[in-house]
Amino acid sequence: MYIVKVTNGKVELYDERGCYQRTIVHSNAVFADIDCTQTMIVVTFMNGKVELYNERGCYQRAIVHGNASQARWVGRDIAVTLNGHVEIYSDRGCYIRRI
Repeated sequence: MYIVKVTNGKVELYDERGCYQRTIVHSNAVFADIDCTQTMIVVTFMNGKVELYNERGCYQRAIVHGNASQARWVGRDIAVTLNGHVEIYSDRGCYIRRI
């Protein structure tokens, strides 16, 4: 089991004992969330961009290119808060619906 920690813009991955594993993102991150399978990490940046990384720290794809305040996993989908509303995206980055 992994724990994701955001400190001073860096996203770091720790194991369940609190031992550092690796850095996922080196700067400008404001929020990060790991999925239930512990294999994918969604990161929200200061500029509102949302990107997806795997647990090894490899970039997968951009989900949203701006205006996001937070993105988190909801099952296998990603809920992105944008300008007061929530948009749901698949783990492949495809738009599903607006709430």
